[in-house]
Order: sequence, then C-alpha cells, then structure tokens
Amino acid sequence: MSETLQTTDATAFDADLLDQTATAVRAAGSALRERFGEVVRYETREELMRALAANDDTALDILRPRLTHLRPDAGWVEDELDGGALPPGEWWVVDPAEGNVNHLHALPEWAVTATLVRDNRPVLTVVHLPLTGETYTALAGAGAHLDGRPLSVSPTAELGLSIVATSQARPDEDEKVVRRVGSSITAMLFDALVVRTAVPATLHLLNVAAGRIDAFWQFAGARADLLPGALLVTEAGGRISDAEGRPWTPQSASFLAAAPGVHAEAVATLSR
Repeated sequence: MSETLQTTDATAFDADLLDQTATAVRAAGSALRERFGEVVRYETREELMRALAANDDTALDILRPRLTHLRPDAGWVEDELDGGALPPGEWWVVDPAEGNVNHLHALPEWAVTATLVRDNRPVLTVVHLPLTGETYTALAGAGAHLDGRPLSVSPTAELGLSIVATSQARPDEDEKVVRRVGSSITAMLFDALVVRTAVPATLHLLNVAAGRIDAFWQFAGARADLLPGALLVTEAGGRISDAEGRPWTPQSASFLAAAPGVHAEAVATLSR
C-alpha cells in the first residue's frame, strides 16, 4: 500500500473517530446541563471539592466507557491540573467539566472537552458548550470547525487594534507566577485595545480560533485546558508558542496563541 493511500485511510479513520467522540462529548454535556442552574453553596474547601467532583463524575460516567470503547488501548488522563509530557502512544486527555467552578456558580462559561493525543501531539479534539449547543472540533491536517463550519483566525495585524485575553491556570499558584501574570496584564493594557481576564482558558482559545479575539496567553497551565485550544487555533491558521516565541510543548512554562499578524507584537509585549 502506498504512503499516500495509507495517509488517506488514517485521515478517514480519524475523521470517523472525531464524529464518534463528538457524540460522546455531547451526551456528557447534556448530563451536566441538567445539573446547571442554581448556585451551589459551599463553606469549606472540602465542600467545594466534593461539588466539583460530583460534576466531574457525572460527565465521566458517560465519557470514560464510550471513549474507552472507541480506543481501548489508549491511556486516560482526566486530572485537568496535570501538566508535562505523556508517555508514548495514544492518550485521551479529558476535561469533563472545563470551567467547573463557573458551573457551580451558575455562570455560563463552561464546557466538556476530549482530546486524543498521539505521541504527545493532539490529533483530534472536541469542545462542546452545552448551554449554546455549539460543538467545536479540530482534526490534525483537516482544519477546525464550529458545527461543521470552517473556522479561521482574525486577520488583525496590529496589537493596538486587538482584543486579547488571559486566564488563571490554577488556584493557589506560586507567587512568582502570580506576579508574572499581573505584570503581563499591565503590559497588555498599555499595548492592546481590550484585555479580557476570565476562566476557563479553552473558551478564550475557541474565540481565537473563530477570529473573535486576536490573542490569548497564560503562564503555567495544564494539558487539559491548553491542548484542545492549541489544536483548534493551529488548524484555524493561528500560531502557538510560549510567551517568548519559542515552540510550545506541554512542558512549557507559558503559552501564547495568536493570529499570525499580531503574534510577534504579543511576544514582544509579554517578554518585556
């Protein structure tokens, strides 16, 4: 069999796998939507963790068996705060309730994500927003889409005309990272048109891929909140790197996704 035919067969297989993954993610999103509406009250960190885990378990009870059936030999990563490289082979990197704390507070910014990583490269991803019904998908080499419609990053070529965004990687971040986040926001307030700050990261990255905002950056981070958006932005024609402009990997200490026309300016602002 020729290399071209092998590649075509593999792409068709992954496209079918993407469709089946999307079905599983939408089903998990429906279950979380049924739990959404009232603010969940908690008085201690332990109560908060139990409430977060209840949402995670609701989605995982649907995602784990379905995705495991699709790729029985793939590993499984569901801790959204984990970072670093994965062992060789295939892995499902899942965030069953991306923006979980928003869900508990009856805020609309949350999603369900599943990404298949092959030898530390994301090959397909699905991000579903249950409250709007939107499903964002990306397949390596085949583009990024919103409900089947192609996505493309912004044509903006000047940071001073750009909407940019950042996010908090995790609670209880160390002081050095917190201070770097603060100084980067200050720098962007001088250089960009508008600066948005909110969690979760994935929703900002959807907006970069869709051309609604022009750049997103974050210090520290985890696989589950960056890999889906990294693939979506790349497949939509954007550029990803670390904040200094070097190639990004899950081991990197920072992350930047931007429209090509503003990437270099964003790097310069974040590096000063």
